[in-house]
This record gives sequence, structure tokens and C-alpha cells, in this order.
Amino acid sequence: MTLVKHVLNTKGRKIHVISPNALVFDALRMMADNNVGSLVVMEGEKLVGIITERHYARQIALMGRTSSETSVADIMSTHVACVRPDHSVEECMAIMTKRGVRHLPVLEGGHVVGIVSIGDMVNSVISDQQFVIEQLEHFIHGGR
Repeated sequence: MTLVKHVLNTKGRKIHVISPNALVFDALRMMADNNVGSLVVMEGEKLVGIITERHYARQIALMGRTSSETSVADIMSTHVACVRPDHSVEECMAIMTKRGVRHLPVLEGGHVVGIVSIGDMVNSVISDQQFVIEQLEHFIHGGR
């Protein structure tokens, strides 16, 4: 069973943060520049929300609003599902499915220490399955 802390050790713990007062345009630029689909919204050290590409698509583009005139606070999710480093990949996938989200901030001691995405979860499952396949092949072939 792979834990979130193992996923973070593999992918890194870099967190892309934006202020709730920033413009959505700046959030989009930051996501594009860093090739990520979400940003953690922080006021100082406090997690106050998350903004994703999906927020932009649904609350700006489809509603006829402009990203250069709308603040992150106006469209971010404030009820953020979070996980701990000791959560399993399977638990994360269940939370993502139940909540309909693709990104989960990772909290430890009340501080954001990373973020995991559905892509990270899928990569972890594939890696685990590949390891099992290799072990079974080794067993079948008698350790040759």
C-alpha cells in the first residue's frame, strides 16, 4: 500500500500558491508557467481555498466573465478536501471520486506540505502494478 508521503517523495513537494486577492488571469498564468492544473490559495500560512482550471472553465469562460477583472476569491473552492501524508493512494482516490475533485492538498501539523493530483494517484497505481507483475514473472520463471 503506497502512502501519500511516498508519492510526494517521488514527485516532489513543490506547492504553487496564490493569494485570494490575485486576479484569475494571474492564477492562469501561474498554472500555465508551472504546468499544473491547480493552485493552493493561502492567506499567510493559512489554507483558504483551491483554484483549478475547472474553476476557470465553469465560472469565467462559460459565464462570460473576464479573468483580468475577477479575483481568485470570487471563484475558488473554500471547502477543500485535504489528506495527510499517512493516507493511502486508495484513500485519496476514494476522496477524489466522492468529492469530484482532482487535486488534494496534503496537510501535516496544520501546514500544507504538498499537493497530489489524480494523475499522481494513477502513476502510483501503475508503478505498484508493474512491480507486482515483475515479481510474478520472476517467480514464474524460477528466479532466472
